[in-house]
Amino acid sequence: MKAWWTAWALTVAGPALALDAARLDYQLQPRALAPDTWVIEGAVQDFGRANGCNIINTGFIATPEGTWVINTGPSLKYGQQQRSAIARTTAQPVRAVVSLNLHPDYFLGNGAWADTPTLALPGTRAGMQAEGKAYEDNLFRLCGDWMLGTEAHPARQDLQPGRQRMKGHELEWRRLSGHTGDDLVLIDHTTGVLFAGGLVFSERVPTVPHARLQDWIASLHTLRGWITAGQVRTVVPSHGPVHTGTLGVDQTLDWLQWLDQRLRDSAAQGLDISEVLRLPTPPRFAHWAALQAEYARNVTTLYPAYESGQLQSATVTPGSTR
Repeated sequence: MKAWWTAWALTVAGPALALDAARLDYQLQPRALAPDTWVIEGAVQDFGRANGCNIINTGFIATPEGTWVINTGPSLKYGQQQRSAIARTTAQPVRAVVSLNLHPDYFLGNGAWADTPTLALPGTRAGMQAEGKAYEDNLFRLCGDWMLGTEAHPARQDLQPGRQRMKGHELEWRRLSGHTGDDLVLIDHTTGVLFAGGLVFSERVPTVPHARLQDWIASLHTLRGWITAGQVRTVVPSHGPVHTGTLGVDQTLDWLQWLDQRLRDSAAQGLDISEVLRLPTPPRFAHWAALQAEYARNVTTLYPAYESGQLQSATVTPGSTR
């Protein structure tokens, strides 16, 4: 997978440019979503120097039993500034830091939380350990000085899914999959806030380096069921605007189902990857962030498997006639 991130870095960033250290301020502003619940919103863009690779929504929930921090951003500097922002916002000490999946902007800020328990699902921890060094290298290519001092610190403890009553908050951690092998989501049943992780993208094209589309689609139907049943009111995607209702789930489903059909049809027609890359995308996606870059990465990551599947289905079995 290192090659995938390297390709991303080289095509998006080009040569890294140094930035004035005085400008390396993410200007993190926690925004209250519900009682004791905040989001720190990232840019609805692609990774780049102008945004310091900050395209993720992180968050925190403060309870009388401690504060839960959700994702730590793309760099040590982000983690440090996140920690300061949380301390300015709530007097409740931090109980634990949780990363919702293995992608770099979910945990590369962990270095700022060395004195705090850092948790993730077991598969996520294994992925962090396997790919952390590549993430460091490639985000430095993308964002230069924003990444100074950043080292990958995978979560140190396994998180066990389940419900926890926290004096005023009933939190439920659920394991789903599809965007990665282990996708963690958090529902606060008290406030109706869902931290949906990388399963939900809003106004932005999804990323797919570890994706299994059919599992992802199934997980999105699960999330949609929670929303329509009234268990969830506010959805915090890891990428894109926070919203109410099923907007982000529906947008992500729309893209994944369209992409799956596009790749199936292209393989059946015998198109090569360069031809698929030249095909137009539907107008309904035109305003989404990172459209051209992510479409190209989606195709180059996923299409070879569709081509292989088409070849296998076309193979003549022994004894059959052409």
